[in-house]
Amino acid sequence: MPPYRHTADLPQMIPVFPLDGALLLPGGDLPLQIFEPRYLNMIDDVMAGDRIIGLIQTRQGGDRERPKLSDVGCAGRITSYAETSDGRYLITLTGVCRFEAGAELMIPTPYRQLRASYDRFQGDLAEDEAAQAPEAARARFAQALKRYLNRRELDIDWETANTAPLEALVNSLAMGLPFEPAEKQALLEAPDLAGRFETLSTLLEIDGDDEGHSVQ
Repeated sequence: MPPYRHTADLPQMIPVFPLDGALLLPGGDLPLQIFEPRYLNMIDDVMAGDRIIGLIQTRQGGDRERPKLSDVGCAGRITSYAETSDGRYLITLTGVCRFEAGAELMIPTPYRQLRASYDRFQGDLAEDEAAQAPEAARARFAQALKRYLNRRELDIDWETANTAPLEALVNSLAMGLPFEPAEKQALLEAPDLAGRFETLSTLLEIDGDDEGHSVQ
């Protein structure tokens, strides 16, 4: 993937793929299956260019074909692409940088495009692999995660989870666990890794607390 070091390196006008309940975070990989004609068209167009699209959720308002978009989405680059025999596209979108959704462009493409402002999220382009959480916070997080998984009858590779860098662990769980769209949006809009870790910990405690524990 190209080394995007500054927000100015990113396209200021991007096509967007509204998808409620899906979360893309910088550095994360999101597999997607594309089958709607307008989004097949979108993929064709971006594959001929910089391969950047914006994943964004919707919010209340607008009509069914053009619902209102959330204020924040995440720009991702197509890093894997395959076409099936029945015309679907199987892609992997790798998160690059979050953006604030600006004015929508009134142009005749079948998919939507808008101006994206990345300035608020310049930190997304900096690697933070060395980030750590205080031992007590990580212990609280692990306990909440176990309760959450037990309640939902889910499992993860605990050996990998215990050794993974904090950013990789938090982002993979935030993207992969079945949170509600509003909860996904809260994780996306957390200001930084520390904020995302705290938000994720709280969501796990609230959802997985089936024994009357109170959220601290």
